[in-house]
Order: sequence, then C-alpha cells, then structure tokens
Amino acid sequence: MSASPAGGRWGLLFILALSALGVGTGCASDYVARTASARSAYQSSDYPRALRELDDEQKEAPERDQLLLLLDKGMVLHASGQWEESTKVLAQADDLSSQLDITSVSEEAGVLLSNERRRAYRGEDFEKLMISVLQALNYTELGRDEDALVEARRVNERIEKMIIEEKKPYQQLAIARYLGGVLYEDQHDWDSAFIDYMKAYELEPRLDGLVEPLLRLAKKTGRDDAYDTLSQKFPDVAHDPMGPGDGQLVVVVEAGLSPEKQRASRDYGDSGDLIEVPVYRDRGGTPPVRVSVEGQAERAVTVTSLSRVAQVHLNDRIGRMLAKQLAGAVAKAGVAAGVGALTKSKELGVLTFLVLNAGNQPDLRSWLSLPAEFQVARFRLPPGKHTVQVDAPGRPSTHLVEVKPGRVEVLVVRSY
Repeated sequence: MSASPAGGRWGLLFILALSALGVGTGCASDYVARTASARSAYQSSDYPRALRELDDEQKEAPERDQLLLLLDKGMVLHASGQWEESTKVLAQADDLSSQLDITSVSEEAGVLLSNERRRAYRGEDFEKLMISVLQALNYTELGRDEDALVEARRVNERIEKMIIEEKKPYQQLAIARYLGGVLYEDQHDWDSAFIDYMKAYELEPRLDGLVEPLLRLAKKTGRDDAYDTLSQKFPDVAHDPMGPGDGQLVVVVEAGLSPEKQRASRDYGDSGDLIEVPVYRDRGGTPPVRVSVEGQAERAVTVTSLSRVAQVHLNDRIGRMLAKQLAGAVAKAGVAAGVGALTKSKELGVLTFLVLNAGNQPDLRSWLSLPAEFQVARFRLPPGKHTVQVDAPGRPSTHLVEVKPGRVEVLVVRSY
C-alpha cells in the first residue's frame, strides 16, 4: 500500500524527529568510547596526557557528560598526587551532582521516547559517595584532618539517609569508617576512633591485622567485654600499648579497575518482553599488593570492594529502571499509532515503533577511573623519614614518608 502525499510529508517529519531524539547515534556521542585514550593514559600512569585529553574533551563534550568529565578529572588529579587541585574539581562535581538530582519533566519525557543515554549523567549512588571518600583522602594528604573528618562523616550521614529514609538495601562503606578511625586516633580521640574502627570491622570482618588498633583501643578505653571477645577472635594479633615515641603509618592502596557497565537483557514481569538494562562486569582481577617499610612487610587487606558495592547499588535501581523502560515502550507505541493514523499508513506506524524501540539502549556510562578496591596496610614505626615500597604485579612504586611521634601518617597510593 503506497503512502499518500501527506504520508510522505509525515515520513520526512518522522525522520527529522528520530534525528532530534538521537536514535541511531553512534560512537561519536558515546562518552566511554570518546575518552578511551584518556583512560589508557591514566592506567599507564601518564597523568599529564590523561589530563590534557580530558581538558580537550571538556571543550567539545555535551552538557550531559559534564559530571563524568569532572569525576574523571578529579580522580586523575588525585591519583597523580595533586591533592589541592583534585579537591577543587571534585567539589565542582559534587555541586553539579546535587543540581542534577533535580531532573526536569521535559528531560524525563524525552528519555521515555528515546533512551537513557540522552539524559545528563547524574551518577550512581555509590559514585556520589565516592566523591566524599576521595575528598577525605585528599584532605588527609594535605594535613587538613578536620576537613577530612567532615567528608568521612558526610559519607556515613548520606548513606544512613539512603538506608533509613529512602529504604535502599545498602550498607555503610567500611573504608569511610576505617579512615574515620584513623583520623580520630591521630587526634587522640580514643572513643570516637574505637567506634569507627568497630563499625568498619562489623562491615568487613576479614580485616586480619588491621584490627590491631581496635584491640588496643578497646583495652585503652575500658571496653572489657569488647576486648575479651576480640582477643578470642584474634589471639595472634599483637596490640601492645603505643610507646611515647611511636608513630604509625597507614597505607591506603586504591587497587585495580572499577567494574564496567555492559548491556544485558531482562524479562519484565510476565509479559515475556525483554528490556535491555546495564549490568556491572569486573575488568579483571585486582592484583595482590604487598607493602614493605623498615624490614616489615604486610599484604594490603581489602577494606571495601567497589565491585560488590556497585552491584548492590545498580541492582536496587534495576526495578525502577524496568518500570521506566516499560513506560517508554507504551509511550513509543502511542507515538507510532499516532504517526500511522496521521499518515494513514499502517506500515509507517509499525516502522516508527520499530525504529523508536531500536533506540532503546541502556546507559553504559560510569565513573571508570575509580579503583576496584580500597586496600589498607598499617605499620608501627619510629619517628623520622621512611622509604615505603608498594609491590603490585608489574607496577612497583617507592614513596618517602615522614612519621611523627604519637601521630598516624597516611599514604595514598594508586595501583593498577
């Protein structure tokens, strides 16, 4: 059946509408593909080139990708030890993320008719929390302990709100709690330090030798029951009181590559229809890291796995995503029916639905410069300067630190 002249005009409008909706766009609009070279430079520790390429990308990138650019740039600056610059960029990312949480009705309607990749990237819940974790580490390296504690507490307060008010099946991040314990211990706030160390242990019971300050502070603060229980669980962990001249070193290793979103199909209800959604896939195993200083050698212990955290956060969002995808399918069917009626062409209506539905692609963008894990090793050392050797397969590194009596020094290292 041939279309009428009016049908031809509507067909032209239909094609223009598809272009406006972004259906069929290729790699040119894909942030992950466009920034592959910058990520390669970053993972090779060529931070100047990674920053140049991200700066170039920022000049041309659409507004919908600006948050990801700030996140990636803040992480590269952090990994390269440019702590002050990283705090500024991550603060911009945090502000933008807050603004993007208020989404316009028009953007939501556009997403229903096109796909998730057309909307401004707002970040997964755990990525928003990671901004504060990195900021806490930045401020710690800058010696701004109060600012670091503010960020660590902010992580815990945000996630408590997600759990209690938003009823999300999350748990607190052990790395934020452990870092809080380190910072409080450095300030000699023994009770607060014990509380945060204990919370980290409850979240991640396999802390091995990292429970040393928990045992020591349980005894120091008179928590006899807790001390007895912990001593029975960790009989081989030495925890003598700190001497007047002793200092400590805590090495935080940001290890491996964060998981990557890939496309997967899920059934929606009993309809039998398959709807495409993103799922996280690991990018290889996280290499074991060994840290050595002054004749002591420790295997860094995983305190938080972002691979596990990412899966939990994304799976929680899948139900809401499937509902939105179904609403989008209904909206597209309505548009297709309208096109068919206006053009008096059933074929054009069917074609409209097929092409609109073909554009229903999951959003595969994510903060790919994050590590897969936060690992920690800690040492008791005499005051003075020390050389720290961080041995990761194929990428050893050496760092000079100064330990002060009665203080806890923190060293942050990126390992791929």
